[in-house]
Amino acid sequence: MKLSSRSEEIEIMDDLNISGEVVDQTLRELDVINRYLGGNQVSLTVFKKLLKKYTLNSLADLGCGGADILMDMAKLAKKSNQKMQFVGIDANQEIVDYANKNTDHWDNIHCEVMNIFSDSFTSQSFDIIHCCLFTHHFSSDELVSLFLKWKKQAKTAIIINDLHRHWFAYYSIKWITGLFSSSYMVKNDAAVSVARGFKKKELIDILTRAELTNYEIRWKWAFRWQLVVYI
Repeated sequence: MKLSSRSEEIEIMDDLNISGEVVDQTLRELDVINRYLGGNQVSLTVFKKLLKKYTLNSLADLGCGGADILMDMAKLAKKSNQKMQFVGIDANQEIVDYANKNTDHWDNIHCEVMNIFSDSFTSQSFDIIHCCLFTHHFSSDELVSLFLKWKKQAKTAIIINDLHRHWFAYYSIKWITGLFSSSYMVKNDAAVSVARGFKKKELIDILTRAELTNYEIRWKWAFRWQLVVYI
């Protein structure tokens, strides 16, 4: 695998028609991976800071998966006495059904199927737009277009939590998932995701093209970028 530039290889999860037990198994495994490798904390530490600084009412999580991180965020908002509404967006109906079942005990979380390029989505606004392991699914040109839309939709901040493209991350996750995963989707997509990830200069170039200047980028374990764009 050449990692000098972003891979254009398609992940199995990009097939919006994929369904069955493999979807549920993949979402369960991704939750474990993100929790135990510290990936979720990249988003949650930023969210904690924003809760202390701002009064927040709404957050949209794009590419919400099983909505596990939304439940963690809802717990933090509750501890901060902030009455927030959380919406998860995904383009796969089966993933959304799983997420809604996963969060049915939270009355302030709901997930829905939506195309983020559609007028029905871009006409909505939120205090925070959050993406975890989502932006690497798009080309740089597509991301410029998305950021131009998001900066109009987000009232407070955009939080991006995504992968640093690095040989150690690529081969490590390939080895770990090969040994421990029961999902063929995870075994394939985990390494492909890293190959589709970002170098810091690539993220900065995307932000520059989208005319965004008020942002912070930090490297976090395990090979994650923590990007916060302030509106």
